Amino acid sequence: MAMSEVIRHEGVVLSTDGKMAHIVILQASACSACKAAGLCMSADSKEKEMDAWMLEPMQPGDKVEVMVQERLAWKAVFFAYILPFLIMMVLMISLLWLTDWSESVVGASALVSIALYYLCLTLFRSRFKKHFSFTARKI
Repeated sequence: MAMSEVIRHEGVVLSTDGKMAHIVILQASACSACKAAGLCMSADSKEKEMDAWMLEPMQPGDKVEVMVQERLAWKAVFFAYILPFLIMMVLMISLLWLTDWSESVVGASALVSIALYYLCLTLFRSRFKKHFSFTARKI
């Protein structure tokens, strides 16, 4: 993988299980790294936990670099945000043109379609995990 094709984050190993490590990363906004972040109310960051394939043996407490291919990140954005938006819009426009339902019924139908979409994503989570995998190496 070329350097520009990989997204990297630093994290700490919480636990290991076979070839997988459970890792916590600090997801920081751009301004949280600023020296004035303590004085500014807009600085925020949050911890994220994830599982990653270990590229080498690790122990709990080890500092690691978690990596994912950039193209997989864009694919995840597509499945999480773009595709459900397109489904909702196509459904709303189709229902408005093809039925005489009120706008509130069409809107509720669109929201139900989004709920069903995310339910399907949840049901097929194991299949997605095979394609969207993180790797980790010690720093």
